[in-house]
Amino acid sequence: MIWDLHCHLSGVSGNTPEQRMSELLRYADRMGVERLVVYMGMRWSQDPTPDDLREQNDDVLQAISHWHDRAFGFVYLSAKHVEASLAELERCVADGPMVGVKLWVAKKCDDEQIDPIIRRATELSAVIFQHTWLKTDGNYPGESTPMELAAMAKRHPKAKLICGHTGGDWEPGIRAIRDQKHVPIGIGGSDPTAGFVEMAVRELGSERVIYGSDIGGRSFASQLAKVQGANISDRDKRLILGENLKRLLLPILRVKGIRV
Repeated sequence: MIWDLHCHLSGVSGNTPEQRMSELLRYADRMGVERLVVYMGMRWSQDPTPDDLREQNDDVLQAISHWHDRAFGFVYLSAKHVEASLAELERCVADGPMVGVKLWVAKKCDDEQIDPIIRRATELSAVIFQHTWLKTDGNYPGESTPMELAAMAKRHPKAKLICGHTGGDWEPGIRAIRDQKHVPIGIGGSDPTAGFVEMAVRELGSERVIYGSDIGGRSFASQLAKVQGANISDRDKRLILGENLKRLLLPILRVKGIRV
């Protein structure tokens, strides 16, 4: 069983969200990926306005509309626009088919302005994917690090947070998030470097490591290789490739009547 935490509509061919979703599923079928989590639309914005958020979320709603058995949507939100983001959370998750939240680079996640979004998502049992990075030449002004996610996670011990990309620079990223026992890492979107998954399993336990590809910018094959080529047990691989994500999503999937 392979469930992919990290999929985008960008970087694949197609003039409509449905066409791009169809392409993603064609590639997924080739690689044995059963289910995809999709977020952000066809035209990205690093600092989205409320209208941008709605447009991108509409793209995802349109993309997953014919494939509820294969694709799950996360709503794209921004802590710069809390009221608009809370409205999108209600529209897309509370009253719609989406099952999680995507937070990117508009505002750092340790800013307390984000707290109403995290609290409401937690009430809905929505999974929250927070992009994190540690760039050698400096992050974007609003881009979060694993250290900042760890600070935010301390304020929200019941939130279903995921440390996206493990900060890119995964060694300090793993260490930064290690003590936040309720926070797993997403391993998608970087080179399939030997030792990454092994260190994550050793330091966090395999139950806190989740496969994702970042398809649209990366390939399924290169990202699956991180897990399939890792020197870990078959049980660890099963957990990372699908069982951990399924366990995290299962409460909200049940609420929405989505059978898996």
